[in-house]
Amino acid sequence: MATYIVGDLQGCLSELNRLLAEVGFTPSRDELWLTGDLVARGPDSLGCLRRILALGAAATTVLGNHDLHLLAVASGLRAPKTADRIHDILRAADRADLLYWLRQQPLLARHERHGFVMTHAGIPPQWTVTEAEDAARVAEAELRSAHYRDRLRDMYGNQPDGWRDDLGDLERLRFTINALTRMRLCHGDGRLDFDYKASLTDAPTELHPWFELRAHHEDPPLVFGHWAALEGQCEQPGIHALDTGCVWGGSLTLLCWETGERISTPCPVHA
Repeated sequence: MATYIVGDLQGCLSELNRLLAEVGFTPSRDELWLTGDLVARGPDSLGCLRRILALGAAATTVLGNHDLHLLAVASGLRAPKTADRIHDILRAADRADLLYWLRQQPLLARHERHGFVMTHAGIPPQWTVTEAEDAARVAEAELRSAHYRDRLRDMYGNQPDGWRDDLGDLERLRFTINALTRMRLCHGDGRLDFDYKASLTDAPTELHPWFELRAHHEDPPLVFGHWAALEGQCEQPGIHALDTGCVWGGSLTLLCWETGERISTPCPVHA
């Protein structure tokens, strides 16, 4: 029995299948965890949703920002982005089942046996992991509720950029979703920055990657995707970056949790 964790798919189904075949993934025996962004810029977002849904309990994914945007587009709240390739999903006969399943997925998942915690973008410096988990459960309940369309509409915007006890319910929802699905860099006081998206080499000196600001926390192992420009590199002990830019012509990376081995498969440029 093995636990495999894969970075952002972004619609790259053939690369996922190649990796799973290479490690001999067997759903009745193994587990597959995914860092979110199953859909968007690659050639087969529809196939990715169908593939992960079909794995049932053998697969665990968290919601990424592109997954949430798909739900907003499908709800008529947003137009697809220019580079999105999600029209097959919107026209699919099983569209309703796929979107309902996607809406039930968590923003944060904790492995019961291994103890690692997975989110799409990370855990903001202001929160302990327990606080992040509590906030995630509240937001997940809203996204699964009968008024989920209102919540998808309310999630857009960059404010508030920090967590405060006096935030209203909708502000708490927006910060939670932004922190867990969009975060990369933070100011020294923990406020989130959403402007810079490139590598750390040229990042403004006043900004810091979120994981560098977690030294005061006693965290379990953390797993995240989202930040393709890191190319899967994170020097912080116990923090595992897995987005290696498959859809941008990089690679799709799989981590075997038990052995620590990483396996990558190259990808063409799909965008």
